Amino acid sequence: MEGAHVCARDYVDRLLQSQDQSVVNKFQRRFWKTKQTLIKVTGKKEDEHVVASDADLDAKLEVFHCIQRTCMGLLKVIEQYQRRICFLSQEENELGRFLRTQGSQDRSRAGKIMQATGKALCFSSQQRLALRKPLCRLYQEVETFRYRAISDTWLTVNRMEQSRTEYRGALLWMKDASQELDPDTHKQMEKFRK
Repeated sequence: MEGAHVCARDYVDRLLQSQDQSVVNKFQRRFWKTKQTLIKVTGKKEDEHVVASDADLDAKLEVFHCIQRTCMGLLKVIEQYQRRICFLSQEENELGRFLRTQGSQDRSRAGKIMQATGKALCFSSQQRLALRKPLCRLYQEVETFRYRAISDTWLTVNRMEQSRTEYRGALLWMKDASQELDPDTHKQMEKFRK
């Protein structure tokens, strides 16, 4: 019993493949795919039921695009933050050196305060520069995520969009064929089967 089921399935698979190979079918598929692409590009209203059935997928695609934009924004913010930390650290270090130099020339209590403040500023600038190493690591991690995960997902999304366009084109063809179909007329039934 199970062997007969496998043979029947193989027969159906071969039948479907042979039907898919005809020139007319290829031409029809390309025509309806092109028509669906034009509908998508021109922004014409698509069948509401088809669009509604893809609502969950479209929501997930929107999340993916949001992640993609956020990732790019995060990389830009990290770059800006690193530049500003370096600039601030340089300015803070220069001010610290200046205060230490001026404090060493002044032998009063104010000179000692300037030296202590200058030393604290120089130490603070070094601590601020120490933030660069974890920031560089974060930048590399986000960039790796962007190049690997987002790029791979983007390729998959593009393939899925092509498949969805082909599927919707096939639905357009089926809708058109079913509107022309009159079961009472034998010729139209044969046209539908091709």
